[in-house]
Amino acid sequence: MARVLVIDDDRSLLRALRLGLQSEGHDVTTVETGEQGLSQTAIFGPDVVVLDIGLPDIDGLSVSRRIREWSDVPIIILSATGEENKKVAALDGGANDYVTKPFSMAELEARIRAVIRTRGVEAPEGDTVLKCGRLELDFIHHDVALDGDALSLTAKEFEVLSFLARHAGKTCTHQMILSAVWGTGYGNEAQYIHAYVHRLRQKLNDEAGHLLRTVPGIGYSLVCEEAPAAN
Repeated sequence: MARVLVIDDDRSLLRALRLGLQSEGHDVTTVETGEQGLSQTAIFGPDVVVLDIGLPDIDGLSVSRRIREWSDVPIIILSATGEENKKVAALDGGANDYVTKPFSMAELEARIRAVIRTRGVEAPEGDTVLKCGRLELDFIHHDVALDGDALSLTAKEFEVLSFLARHAGKTCTHQMILSAVWGTGYGNEAQYIHAYVHRLRQKLNDEAGHLLRTVPGIGYSLVCEEAPAAN
């Protein structure tokens, strides 16, 4: 099924996750520290990383940020707290999903399937490049340019922007975006989208939301406007 790396210092939980995920056919590697997790991410080449926040050596959010410096592997954060600010911090740090302890094996398995299934965005049939006003998206190389200048986006940022670009000019509801980017099991986690839209606006130099517009209480819309003509 998938290569799963679990990083957690709770040995009982590690044993349970190893047995549970292996029973689903996954190839599972477990480590107990952040440093070991960073090494195994590079060596093991996992399809998904399941990462606890409270590690004995390095904070899990720091581990997530360091992984994001060189890899777009999906990261699922495990945490004993469900506070919204913690979730947003995890997503801002590059995580793809956030699971609050205690959780069921069925829930974690569903989250793993979702992040693997939605990894990468398929190009519209027959097209490899989509132009949307000042934006140009390359679906083959996952590159984005604004006014001809390349932007550095994470894999999940690219997925969110791509979905909005493929439906440019239309209002995309929170549920539509969550379902398309995170999977059909999502629908109430609007804070995920808010965090990514905030980051996209910063990278698009669109803090005022002229390009990536908010539809209050509903969702977002990407406006394909051409660059203003030079005087």
